[in-house]
Amino acid sequence: MDAPVPQRDRIDRTALERIIRRAAELQAGEREIGEGLTETELLHLGREVGIPAPYLQQALAEERTRSVAAAEGGIVTWLAGPSWIAAQRTLAGDRRTLENQLQHWMTESELLTVKRRLPDRTTWEPRRGTVASLKRSLGAGGRQYLLARAREVTTQVIAVDDARCHVRLVADLSNTRRERLNGGAVLAALGGGATAIGVALGVAELVAVAPAALGVLAGLGVARGRYGEIERVHVAAEQVLDRLEQGEIRLPRRVEGPRESAFVRMADEFRRTFGI
Repeated sequence: MDAPVPQRDRIDRTALERIIRRAAELQAGEREIGEGLTETELLHLGREVGIPAPYLQQALAEERTRSVAAAEGGIVTWLAGPSWIAAQRTLAGDRRTLENQLQHWMTESELLTVKRRLPDRTTWEPRRGTVASLKRSLGAGGRQYLLARAREVTTQVIAVDDARCHVRLVADLSNTRRERLNGGAVLAALGGGATAIGVALGVAELVAVAPAALGVLAGLGVARGRYGEIERVHVAAEQVLDRLEQGEIRLPRRVEGPRESAFVRMADEFRRTFGI
């Protein structure tokens, strides 16, 4: 009786992705692409290689939003974390509705104001003014307004098809990284200064070095402690996408009639802020 023929090992997911990617490269290499392809040509090529259009359209939308921020690395990033965070998701809905919902949430619930409106994205910055500052400092409504800590927030909505859009939020936190690094450097410098004074006064070497070591450790602690803040801001960005996905952001109804005076609007704002 013949011995059973051993089966080849199953191909794991990582290898499968490499194989499919390489096969697509080989097939695409047979075509003359030149300087690139238009979107229509890309979709046609996808049909030829057997990639369903919805997947290709989603990948195209993700590629368009990927250029909002570049990858980071280096010692500064290791010390205090990246200068930006991003959250992205493909959601059901048309572009106009999702953009309006984002605008309502950013202005009313995150205390941001439009900085620039570009053809493919909108940038936001923290709203200035007494009322906005009070709401942030007091945590009005039980909110932390974490996105308002960013120097700038970018929102981008790219249509995947008639029923879906790819939404990406990028928070520029370079301001908080700079603050953390400066704080850590000050602590390290204070420790080094104390050590220098100790050496000049003839203090025992082991004792004199202690302030410098403590200063460096404290500085590292301040810089590395920023990772917790980054995570909280990232969660806040993901929560915005959660609310969009679950339909929790309701746009206010437009009320016809004369516009309320600035005094009345300010009084209403104070009542909502302080629960009066």
